[in-house]
Amino acid sequence: MIFTVDVKLSYRGRNVTAADIAFIADLIAQNPRASRRRLSKLLCEAWGWRQANGELRDMVCRGLMLKLHRAGLIELPPVRFVPRNNVIARPKPQRVLVDRAPLCTSLKEIQPLKILQVRRTNDEAYYDGLIEECHYLGYTRPVGEHLKYLIVASNRPVACMAWGSAPRHLGPRDRFIGWSAQARRRNVRYLAYNTRFLILPWVEVPHLASHLLGRMARVLSADWERLYNHPVYYLETFVDPRRFRGTCYLAANWIALGQTTGRGHNAPTGKATQPKKEVLGYPLRKDFRELLAAP
Repeated sequence: MIFTVDVKLSYRGRNVTAADIAFIADLIAQNPRASRRRLSKLLCEAWGWRQANGELRDMVCRGLMLKLHRAGLIELPPVRFVPRNNVIARPKPQRVLVDRAPLCTSLKEIQPLKILQVRRTNDEAYYDGLIEECHYLGYTRPVGEHLKYLIVASNRPVACMAWGSAPRHLGPRDRFIGWSAQARRRNVRYLAYNTRFLILPWVEVPHLASHLLGRMARVLSADWERLYNHPVYYLETFVDPRRFRGTCYLAANWIALGQTTGRGHNAPTGKATQPKKEVLGYPLRKDFRELLAAP
């Protein structure tokens, strides 16, 4: 296959040239019996395209190859296997057995609190069940890097918290950090987004929420590095002002940075399709700007 122009496109932070496309076409020709999945792994290995934890960026690579195939720039082999839609097929988390007696006391009385990271443990389903039942957003299966926490007092859960990969584009945050678009694409993995925060509805302990945010800021980066082989330098979250004021975040010294545009991450018309939310951030290191904006 011959290209007369240097075809360029960008996909998930990688610039793809005509030479790259020719390489992919040659890889397909050299492996005529390989499936699409096998070809994407071969390409990842050839390019050294890996996640921070060393795993191949297989899903991202398949997306790139499919984009090139649909654009007529390469020809992939026919689809051999259509996986089931896990969003539809996967059952919702089950209701869990938990002590629901009212717990109304002081923060001092429930100490010491244990913060348990339950991602990839036997307690993960327990966390999922509590979120599905008690959080107003319910349980949604996370995508990308993420951690889940149960907070326990005297072997009794009192709260749940989850952190995931940060949104790629977020105006108030990007202006606060001051990084370039290139640095953002490269370093957004060093941010963690607070996707769920639940104090169980039968628990009434003044200052518990802000206390847990402070505790979490001291352990999250190390936990992230143990699972994904890289730290995090900055935390962020959204607060829906129609429901909450974000008092616990502000009490834990989080910084209010402004509002989202309401366009979400897939708004082709550029018009607001979702409620605007407050953006709050919390740097974990004083030199977070230098680390995140570094070339």
